Amino acid sequence: MSKVFGYPTFDASGEMVLTTYDGDYAAMLMDVRVYKMKAGETRKFCRAGEEIAVLLLNGKMSFAWEGQEKSVSRKDVFTEGPWCVHAASGVEIAVTAEAETEILVQCTKNDRPFPSKLYAPEDAPWKYSSQGKFGNVANRRVNTIFDHDICPESNMVLGEVLNDRGNWSGYLPHRHPQPETYFFLFDRPEGFGASFVGDQVFKSVDHSFSAIPGGELHPQAVAPGFQMYTCWMIRHLDGNPWLQTDRCEDERYVWLHDMK
Repeated sequence: MSKVFGYPTFDASGEMVLTTYDGDYAAMLMDVRVYKMKAGETRKFCRAGEEIAVLLLNGKMSFAWEGQEKSVSRKDVFTEGPWCVHAASGVEIAVTAEAETEILVQCTKNDRPFPSKLYAPEDAPWKYSSQGKFGNVANRRVNTIFDHDICPESNMVLGEVLNDRGNWSGYLPHRHPQPETYFFLFDRPEGFGASFVGDQVFKSVDHSFSAIPGGELHPQAVAPGFQMYTCWMIRHLDGNPWLQTDRCEDERYVWLHDMK
Protein backbone atom coordinates (compact mmCIF):
# COMPACT_ATOMS: atom_id res chain seq x y z
CA MET A 1 0.00 0.00 0.00
CA SER A 2 1.36 3.41 -0.96
CA LYS A 3 2.07 6.01 1.68
CA VAL A 4 0.00 9.19 1.53
CA PHE A 5 2.00 11.68 3.65
CA GLY A 6 5.63 12.77 3.54
CA TYR A 7 8.11 14.89 5.52
CA PRO A 8 11.18 15.03 3.25
CA THR A 9 14.39 16.91 3.94
CA PHE A 10 17.07 18.46 1.74
CA ASP A 11 20.22 16.40 1.25
CA ALA A 12 23.72 17.85 1.24
CA SER A 13 23.41 18.81 -2.44
CA GLY A 14 20.18 20.77 -1.88
CA GLU A 15 17.81 18.16 -3.33
CA MET A 16 14.55 17.15 -1.65
CA VAL A 17 12.74 14.13 -3.13
CA LEU A 18 8.95 14.02 -2.82
CA THR A 19 7.67 11.31 -5.18
CA THR A 20 9.29 8.93 -7.67
CA TYR A 21 8.02 6.30 -10.11
CA ASP A 22 8.72 3.51 -7.65
CA GLY A 23 8.87 3.22 -3.90
CA ASP A 24 6.41 4.52 -1.33
CA TYR A 25 4.71 7.09 -3.57
CA ALA A 26 4.68 5.26 -6.90
CA ALA A 27 0.90 5.67 -7.15
CA MET A 28 1.42 9.37 -7.98
CA LEU A 29 2.92 8.43 -11.39
CA MET A 30 5.15 11.50 -11.15
CA ASP A 31 8.68 12.39 -10.12
CA VAL A 32 8.55 15.54 -7.99
CA ARG A 33 11.56 17.17 -6.33
CA VAL A 34 12.45 20.50 -4.73
CA TYR A 35 15.88 22.10 -4.99
CA LYS A 36 17.54 24.73 -2.81
CA MET A 37 20.18 26.54 -4.87
CA LYS A 38 23.01 28.89 -3.92
CA ALA A 39 23.89 32.02 -5.89
CA GLY A 40 25.89 31.07 -8.97
CA GLU A 41 24.75 27.44 -8.97
CA THR A 42 23.37 25.91 -12.19
CA ARG A 43 21.19 22.83 -12.54
CA LYS A 44 20.10 21.25 -15.81
CA PHE A 45 16.98 19.12 -16.29
CA CYS A 46 16.39 16.90 -19.30
CA ARG A 47 14.88 13.41 -19.40
CA ALA A 48 14.18 11.24 -22.41
CA GLY A 49 10.55 10.12 -22.46
CA GLU A 50 9.50 12.58 -19.76
CA GLU A 51 8.01 16.05 -19.76
CA ILE A 52 9.31 18.53 -17.19
CA ALA A 53 7.96 21.62 -15.45
CA VAL A 54 10.32 23.82 -13.42
CA LEU A 55 8.53 26.22 -11.05
CA LEU A 56 10.20 29.08 -9.17
CA LEU A 57 9.12 29.09 -5.51
CA ASN A 58 11.34 31.93 -4.30
CA GLY A 59 14.56 33.70 -5.19
CA LYS A 60 16.13 35.14 -8.34
CA MET A 61 17.30 33.02 -11.25
CA SER A 62 17.51 32.64 -15.01
CA PHE A 63 15.85 30.01 -17.18
CA ALA A 64 17.58 28.82 -20.38
CA TRP A 65 15.83 26.50 -22.85
CA GLU A 66 15.88 25.97 -26.63
CA GLY A 67 17.99 29.08 -27.25
CA GLN A 68 15.82 31.27 -25.05
CA GLU A 69 16.76 32.86 -21.73
CA LYS A 70 14.77 34.74 -19.11
CA SER A 71 15.82 36.21 -15.77
CA VAL A 72 13.00 36.06 -13.22
CA SER A 73 12.43 36.63 -9.52
CA ARG A 74 9.81 35.79 -6.90
CA LYS A 75 9.96 37.20 -3.40
CA ASP A 76 7.85 34.31 -2.11
CA VAL A 77 4.77 32.29 -3.03
CA PHE A 78 2.51 34.40 -0.79
CA THR A 79 3.04 37.78 -2.42
CA GLU A 80 4.01 37.14 -6.06
CA GLY A 81 2.77 34.88 -8.82
CA PRO A 82 4.50 31.93 -10.52
CA TRP A 83 7.21 31.67 -13.15
CA CYS A 84 7.45 28.23 -14.75
CA VAL A 85 9.02 26.62 -17.82
CA HIS A 86 7.20 23.54 -19.16
CA ALA A 87 8.93 21.40 -21.80
CA ALA A 88 8.48 18.09 -23.60
CA SER A 89 10.74 15.06 -23.64
CA GLY A 90 14.33 15.73 -24.67
CA VAL A 91 14.25 19.49 -24.08
CA GLU A 92 16.85 20.73 -21.61
CA ILE A 93 15.89 23.37 -19.05
CA ALA A 94 18.87 25.02 -17.36
CA VAL A 95 18.40 27.03 -14.18
CA THR A 96 21.08 29.39 -12.83
CA ALA A 97 20.51 30.94 -9.41
CA GLU A 98 21.37 34.63 -9.14
CA ALA A 99 20.62 34.59 -5.40
CA GLU A 100 19.49 31.91 -2.98
CA THR A 101 16.64 30.21 -4.83
CA GLU A 102 14.18 27.39 -4.38
CA ILE A 103 12.52 25.56 -7.27
CA LEU A 104 10.09 22.68 -7.69
CA VAL A 105 10.55 20.21 -10.56
CA GLN A 106 7.60 18.09 -11.69
CA CYS A 107 8.12 15.27 -14.21
CA THR A 108 6.06 12.47 -15.69
CA LYS A 109 6.41 10.02 -18.53
CA ASN A 110 5.26 11.43 -21.86
CA ASP A 111 6.61 10.96 -25.40
CA ARG A 112 4.26 13.46 -27.07
CA PRO A 113 5.94 16.58 -28.46
CA PHE A 114 4.58 20.03 -27.62
CA PRO A 115 5.98 23.57 -27.72
CA SER A 116 7.96 24.63 -24.67
CA LYS A 117 6.43 27.55 -22.80
CA LEU A 118 7.43 30.03 -20.13
CA TYR A 119 4.44 30.79 -17.92
CA ALA A 120 4.52 34.22 -16.27
CA PRO A 121 2.43 35.50 -13.33
CA GLU A 122 -0.03 37.16 -15.70
CA ASP A 123 -0.65 33.78 -17.36
CA ALA A 124 -1.83 32.27 -14.05
CA PRO A 125 -3.72 34.98 -12.14
CA TRP A 126 -5.00 34.29 -8.64
CA LYS A 127 -8.77 33.92 -8.40
CA TYR A 128 -10.69 33.73 -5.12
CA SER A 129 -12.80 30.64 -4.55
CA SER A 130 -15.65 30.05 -2.04
CA GLN A 131 -15.80 33.60 -0.69
CA GLY A 132 -18.93 33.94 1.43
CA LYS A 133 -19.69 30.20 1.32
CA PHE A 134 -19.64 27.53 4.04
CA GLY A 135 -19.73 30.11 6.82
CA ASN A 136 -17.00 32.10 5.04
CA VAL A 137 -14.21 29.80 6.27
CA ALA A 138 -13.13 28.27 2.94
CA ASN A 139 -11.58 31.34 1.34
CA ARG A 140 -8.60 30.60 -0.86
CA ARG A 141 -6.94 31.96 -3.97
CA VAL A 142 -6.28 29.52 -6.78
CA ASN A 143 -4.25 29.65 -9.98
CA THR A 144 -3.84 27.06 -12.71
CA ILE A 145 -0.48 27.27 -14.48
CA PHE A 146 -1.36 24.59 -17.03
CA ASP A 147 -3.98 21.87 -17.37
CA HIS A 148 -5.58 19.82 -20.16
CA ASP A 149 -7.30 22.87 -21.64
CA ILE A 150 -4.09 24.93 -21.68
CA CYS A 151 -1.72 22.13 -22.83
CA PRO A 152 -3.68 19.09 -24.06
CA GLU A 153 -0.46 17.23 -24.99
CA SER A 154 0.70 17.22 -21.37
CA ASN A 155 0.12 14.37 -18.93
CA MET A 156 0.22 16.75 -15.94
CA VAL A 157 -1.61 19.60 -14.25
CA LEU A 158 0.20 22.25 -12.19
CA GLY A 159 -1.37 24.96 -10.04
CA GLU A 160 -1.18 26.78 -6.72
CA VAL A 161 -3.52 27.57 -3.81
CA LEU A 162 -3.20 30.21 -1.06
CA ASN A 163 -5.41 29.58 1.97
CA ASP A 164 -6.57 32.56 3.99
CA ARG A 165 -5.57 32.22 7.64
CA GLY A 166 -7.63 29.61 9.47
CA ASN A 167 -9.51 28.61 6.30
CA TRP A 168 -10.19 25.36 4.45
CA SER A 169 -9.49 24.42 0.85
CA GLY A 170 -10.31 21.42 -1.29
CA TYR A 171 -13.73 22.04 0.17
CA LEU A 172 -16.31 20.63 -0.13
CA PRO A 173 -14.57 17.27 0.38
CA HIS A 174 -14.09 16.00 -3.17
CA ARG A 175 -12.44 13.22 -5.16
CA HIS A 176 -11.39 12.40 -8.71
CA PRO A 177 -9.90 9.27 -10.33
CA GLN A 178 -6.52 10.87 -11.06
CA PRO A 179 -3.73 10.89 -8.44
CA GLU A 180 -2.70 14.25 -7.00
CA THR A 181 0.24 15.51 -4.98
CA TYR A 182 0.07 18.52 -2.63
CA PHE A 183 3.26 20.32 -1.55
CA PHE A 184 2.87 22.70 1.40
CA LEU A 185 4.64 25.90 2.42
CA PHE A 186 3.75 28.29 5.26
CA ASP A 187 4.37 32.01 5.72
CA ARG A 188 5.99 31.34 9.12
CA PRO A 189 8.27 28.40 9.94
CA GLU A 190 6.04 27.25 12.81
CA GLY A 191 2.93 27.31 10.61
CA PHE A 192 0.81 24.19 10.36
CA GLY A 193 -2.44 22.78 9.06
CA ALA A 194 -4.26 19.52 8.57
CA SER A 195 -4.42 17.45 5.39
CA PHE A 196 -7.00 14.71 4.92
CA VAL A 197 -6.63 11.76 2.54
CA GLY A 198 -9.68 9.55 2.85
CA ASP A 199 -10.03 8.77 6.56
CA GLN A 200 -6.38 9.57 7.29
CA VAL A 201 -5.21 12.96 8.52
CA PHE A 202 -1.75 14.41 9.07
CA LYS A 203 -0.21 17.62 10.33
CA SER A 204 0.92 19.60 7.32
CA VAL A 205 4.06 21.65 8.01
CA ASP A 206 6.50 23.66 5.92
CA HIS A 207 7.88 21.53 3.03
CA SER A 208 5.65 18.52 3.78
CA PHE A 209 3.44 16.89 1.17
CA SER A 210 0.47 14.59 0.72
CA ALA A 211 0.21 11.95 -2.00
CA ILE A 212 -3.47 11.43 -2.81
CA PRO A 213 -4.44 8.22 -4.62
CA GLY A 214 -7.21 8.49 -7.17
CA GLY A 215 -10.69 8.27 -5.68
CA GLU A 216 -9.79 9.52 -2.18
CA LEU A 217 -11.44 12.56 -0.59
CA HIS A 218 -8.84 15.25 0.12
CA PRO A 219 -9.79 18.51 1.86
CA GLN A 220 -7.26 20.43 3.96
CA ALA A 221 -7.17 23.34 6.40
CA VAL A 222 -4.67 25.82 7.83
CA ALA A 223 -4.49 26.93 11.46
CA PRO A 224 -5.53 30.47 12.42
CA GLY A 225 -2.63 32.92 12.20
CA PHE A 226 -0.93 31.32 9.20
CA GLN A 227 -1.16 31.41 5.44
CA MET A 228 -0.70 28.07 3.71
CA TYR A 229 0.54 27.60 0.15
CA THR A 230 -0.22 24.41 -1.73
CA CYS A 231 1.36 23.45 -5.03
CA TRP A 232 -1.15 21.00 -6.54
CA MET A 233 0.00 18.53 -9.16
CA ILE A 234 -2.30 16.06 -10.91
CA ARG A 235 -1.32 13.19 -13.20
CA HIS A 236 -3.77 12.50 -16.02
CA LEU A 237 -4.73 8.86 -16.56
CA ASP A 238 -4.46 7.33 -20.02
CA GLY A 239 -7.69 8.13 -21.81
CA ASN A 240 -9.01 9.94 -18.73
CA PRO A 241 -7.43 13.38 -18.28
CA TRP A 242 -8.39 15.52 -15.29
CA LEU A 243 -10.68 18.38 -16.28
CA GLN A 244 -11.83 21.39 -14.28
CA THR A 245 -15.35 19.92 -14.38
CA ASP A 246 -14.22 16.56 -12.91
CA ARG A 247 -14.47 17.67 -9.28
CA CYS A 248 -16.82 15.14 -7.60
CA GLU A 249 -18.07 16.37 -4.22
CA ASP A 250 -19.02 13.95 -1.46
CA GLU A 251 -22.79 13.75 -1.55
CA ARG A 252 -22.95 13.79 2.27
CA TYR A 253 -21.82 17.43 2.29
CA VAL A 254 -23.50 19.03 -0.72
CA TRP A 255 -26.19 20.51 1.57
CA LEU A 256 -23.54 23.01 2.64
CA HIS A 257 -23.99 24.83 -0.66
CA ASP A 258 -27.24 26.17 0.80
CA MET A 259 -25.58 27.30 4.02
CA LYS A 260 -25.60 31.06 4.63
